[in-house]
Amino acid sequence: MTKTATPWGPATLVEQLRLPQQAGDKRFSSLVELLESDRGERLVRFAYATDGIARRGPVTLRARDLVRLR
Repeated sequence: MTKTATPWGPATLVEQLRLPQQAGDKRFSSLVELLESDRGERLVRFAYATDGIARRGPVTLRARDLVRLR
């Protein structure tokens, strides 16, 4: 399992949706990731990747924050 850093500490990647995209000659992927913290809290992270590496400070939300957005 892949570990990653979040504002709330380390988390494990549970599932990832990768959407390959292209703008002109530039190729990248949009990522939506389901993470789980060491305490069992679920997190959702949005990012984009070039060359398979997430770039520029991905946005990470706790599951309870997503409920509040509804």
